[in-house]
Amino acid sequence: MGFGLFSSKSKPLIGVDISSSAVKMLELGAGGDGSYRVERYAIARLPREAVTEGNLTKPEAVEVAMREAWQALDTRTRDIVLALPASAVTAKKLILPKEATDADLEAQAISEATQVVPFPMEEITLDFQVLGPSERNPNDNEVLVVITRKDRVDERVAVAESAGLKTTVMDVDTYATLSAFDQIAFQLPNGGKGQTVAILDIGHTTTHINILHDNKPVYQREHPFGGQILTQEISRRFGLPWEEAEDAKCKGLLPESFESEVLRPFLDSAAQEISRALQLFFASSPQQQVDHLLLAGGCSSVPGLDEAIFGKTQISTVITNPFAKMAVSNHVKARQLAVDAPALFVACGLALRRFDPA
Repeated sequence: MGFGLFSSKSKPLIGVDISSSAVKMLELGAGGDGSYRVERYAIARLPREAVTEGNLTKPEAVEVAMREAWQALDTRTRDIVLALPASAVTAKKLILPKEATDADLEAQAISEATQVVPFPMEEITLDFQVLGPSERNPNDNEVLVVITRKDRVDERVAVAESAGLKTTVMDVDTYATLSAFDQIAFQLPNGGKGQTVAILDIGHTTTHINILHDNKPVYQREHPFGGQILTQEISRRFGLPWEEAEDAKCKGLLPESFESEVLRPFLDSAAQEISRALQLFFASSPQQQVDHLLLAGGCSSVPGLDEAIFGKTQISTVITNPFAKMAVSNHVKARQLAVDAPALFVACGLALRRFDPA
């Protein structure tokens, strides 16, 4: 069947998001009344170009960061949930009879895989999940099939093993984003039902756009824009090496002229990029309106970004905090968690896999 992209466990799991700039780990526990609790988290920065376009180009550096983050967690849990980038997978929805067995589903998934991927079957891994009844025919089920190359899974599993961790579940970052969205939907009018919501995960090198209508995904796209553009401009304008520029950006240790000379032009550029991305969505969708923009990813915490995007789009813009209604353990500094929350959006979705129905 493959690696188990949709399997889940009830025992403690650590959600591990390997982004282009950092390894982020998060462990959630069960709170009261079906709620969750943030047990612990850690963020270990990666050197430049350790991960490029979703590929682990410097696996040794990723392993070092994974060890560093896990040690900072101060936990005995070694079972983790990892994610593949959306660009590494092919997803397809199938409509199959409700009475179809697992064997039937697997056979159909394999048949579909042979038609949509240009690789020999021995080079791919796949999994499927029944999403529920088809809207067109209640006697049929919608089935999501996810296909990827084995080597994309194997490289992540191998790095985790080298760091002393066991990969129990392999997810996809866009699906993790949707899981995390469930933790913030309550902040939207009517829980987001009947509305169009865009989740903008603005990372170091790319922006992932996930748009939902009536709480169902209708559009996904990746754009080559992220926080590294700000780092590059800091490095150029103030004559700093890349690493020093990144460190100064994260710690806010920049000259007074930073805001007027560097930050404001970056904010204007970011707002323009988001506006263009939304126009691409409108051009390819029957929906011609977005009701809410939810900002996630490390770059979303850049001061003034939410205001700049709202000013350009005139769409309600909110920086996400998937932990807003979660309890926090005494291992976690609540004030720092609030700062880091947007960057932990995908890690939150991964950590929530612990609580999936068996």
